[in-house]
Amino acid sequence: EQAFETILHRYKAKIYTSIYLFVKDQALAEDIFQEVFIKIIDTLRRGKYNHEGKFVQWAMRISYNMCVDYHRRNKRRAHINPSEDFDIFDILRVGDDTADTLIMRSETHDRVRRLVDSLPIEQREVVILRHYADMSFKEIASLTRVSINTALGRMRYALINIRKMMAEREVVLQ
Repeated sequence: EQAFETILHRYKAKIYTSIYLFVKDQALAEDIFQEVFIKIIDTLRRGKYNHEGKFVQWAMRISYNMCVDYHRRNKRRAHINPSEDFDIFDILRVGDDTADTLIMRSETHDRVRRLVDSLPIEQREVVILRHYADMSFKEIASLTRVSINTALGRMRYALINIRKMMAEREVVLQ
């Protein structure tokens, strides 16, 4: 139990954040998060966990699959938009900066979030998994069940689209 508690505390923010970004509902994200850890506990107790991969990749795969299952049941794809209750930038560490630095950073995060939100879903998923969930392209490819080249291509097109949107909107990031 102590080892599981350590694992839970080490990865809960990363797993919960990825779930929330896919479902965009705090209560639903908490429910799926609990289901993920119930499944993890059951698998560990039955001795079915394969030690070949990293634990966090395995847990992220479970959470991703549960989110996909949820959206299949509801016949819609995930649209990743922050809400008033939760924002990915709220959990990122911010040093002790001056008020104006914090305001500029918040405005920059808002601009970036709006740009990412306006990307096609496949590109948005890759950007979020890469930059917010801190996953490698190999992990993203495995999680989304596409080739690594497809994941890289989606990121490339996402960056191209973001640059184009910034130029069109004359967005300046500070």
